[in-house]
Amino acid sequence: MLWFQGNSMQLARSAFGLFLRNCSASKTTLPVLTLFTKDPCPLCDEAKEVLKPYKNRFILQEVNITLPENSVWYERYKFDIPVFHLNGQFLMMHRVNTSKLEKQLLKLEQQSTRS
Repeated sequence: MLWFQGNSMQLARSAFGLFLRNCSASKTTLPVLTLFTKDPCPLCDEAKEVLKPYKNRFILQEVNITLPENSVWYERYKFDIPVFHLNGQFLMMHRVNTSKLEKQLLKLEQQSTRS
């Protein structure tokens, strides 16, 4: 039996969730929406609630900017979280812009159906 503590358990849960969602995505690979966050972050919690209706259209990856291995992101975004990247490209910050998110998701979905 394996025991996980703290961030390791969260990382294990996230990795397993990503695995399950990718498996259920059939032949289409879902885009990755990265949320740069910290704990606590009430705006991040609010943003995740706004994202719930879209949850089957992307894989949500959370990056805790306060961890030592994320110091570059901390320096860049410490005053701006939540910050979102879609497939590694900056998308939005501070609040979820649903029209911008929808537009970018549709664009990616149309590209994947053409492939």
